[in-house]
Amino acid sequence: MAIRKVSYGGWSNCYRLSNDLVDLVATTDVGPRIIRFGFVGQENEFKEYGEMMGKKGGRQWRIYGGHRLWHAPEAKPRSYFADNFPVTLEKHGNLVRLVQAAESTTGIQKEIDIQLDAKKAYAKITHRLRNTGMWAVELAPWALSVMAQGGRAIVPVPPRGSHEKNLLPTHTLTLWAYTDMSDPRWTWGRKYVMLAQDAAARTPQKIGAMVPDGWAAYARDGHLFVKRFAFIVGAEYPDRGCCVETFTNADMLELETVAPMMRLEPGAAAEHVEHWFLFKNVPTPQSDADVDRHVLPKVNQAKAK
Repeated sequence: MAIRKVSYGGWSNCYRLSNDLVDLVATTDVGPRIIRFGFVGQENEFKEYGEMMGKKGGRQWRIYGGHRLWHAPEAKPRSYFADNFPVTLEKHGNLVRLVQAAESTTGIQKEIDIQLDAKKAYAKITHRLRNTGMWAVELAPWALSVMAQGGRAIVPVPPRGSHEKNLLPTHTLTLWAYTDMSDPRWTWGRKYVMLAQDAAARTPQKIGAMVPDGWAAYARDGHLFVKRFAFIVGAEYPDRGCCVETFTNADMLELETVAPMMRLEPGAAAEHVEHWFLFKNVPTPQSDADVDRHVLPKVNQAKAK
């Protein structure tokens, strides 16, 4: 694995981590944020907002694109603290750590650890929220990947059962006030829920779900991006029990995972780990059968360290 300082997207102080298969780029001019992840020499799997790339400073929140860390549940202005200022980069053995100064409005400090495998298209991303304030805070670490246009999110649901054997509900599916289940971007399968990104769409869409299988994915142009994460049975997850959420509008699709809610005491830190995998030659699925045939074998290959 190689690490070197580069310019990227108009930011002068970025760091590229690469092996023979994939690379990712983190900027230290703003953030913490991973702005690129993809196969070497190929298109970024993440969305980049061209009009925002290279900008910094100011109090207006900018999405920029890439991958970011928030704390749930979502609220304005708390969630939208502007991460427009430099972050510190630290090297600890085989990982790179991005450290943001504590948010002046919340006292929460954000950190992202990046570990790229030397030989595989795999990265371990550790998200950390540290309470530097004087009182405890109720929150959950929330990891959001802003995916490029034209793909399809895949969210598995728990195994189906029967009326005779399953009299009680088995899991949750959360809808927002603007969720339209009749929108053609949705595919409501028996085993999977899928959401397509459409640049011509006029309205946003979002769902959240309990996903005990511990994965979600995004398929686009023959590539498959898989996130794996730990699901904790019995834990209290935000947004009525969601550990996975997906949101889309005309610009992008967000593939998000959320940790359980917790009471974060002063001086304490909370962590949430995602394992990223990238695969080639995977058709974008249109049905449950397509997911089983093309996506699930790749998910089963995605072994986290």
